[in-house]
Amino acid sequence: MYEDDKKPKKKLTPNQATVKAQNSCAYQERCQQEMRDKLYEWGLYSNDVENIIANLISDNFLNEERFAKAYAGGKFRIKKWGRIKIKIELKRRKISDYCIKKAMQEIDDIDYIKTLKDILTKKLKENPKGKQQVRNYKAAQYAMSRGFEGDLIWDVLKQLES
Repeated sequence: MYEDDKKPKKKLTPNQATVKAQNSCAYQERCQQEMRDKLYEWGLYSNDVENIIANLISDNFLNEERFAKAYAGGKFRIKKWGRIKIKIELKRRKISDYCIKKAMQEIDDIDYIKTLKDILTKKLKENPKGKQQVRNYKAAQYAMSRGFEGDLIWDVLKQLES
C-alpha cells in the first residue's frame, strides 16, 4: 500500500481548486469533462464545479476546440492513430461534433496516407514468408486496430503491391 492511499484525500476550497485547475490547464490542454472529473475528485460540489468550469472557459484556460486539435494532432503524429480511433476517443471525452470536425482538419491527408503506408510496409516486412493474401489481411487488421479506415487501407495495400 502506498503512502497516499492511507491518508484521506484533502478537500479543496473553491479558490484552491480554481488555482490548481488553472495550473493544470496551463500545463497541458484539458477538456471540460476531464477538468470536471478532477474537480469532483477534489471534493467540490456541482455548483462550485460548474462555476469554476465557466471561469476557466471565460479566462481561456479551457477551450474544447483547441483541446480537440491538440489531441488529434498529437495522437496522429506521436502514436500514429487513425481518424476513427481519434474520433472515438474525442467522443468519449464528450467533445462536440463541431470540435471533432475541426480537429480532423488538423490531420493532413498526404501525411495521413504516408503514415498508413509506413505502418503497412513495416507490418508486411515483419512476416515476409507466407501467402501475400494472408500477409495483407494481417497488415490490414493491424492498421484497422490503429483506427485507419478499411477502404483506405486496402487502396494503399493495392498500391504497395504494384
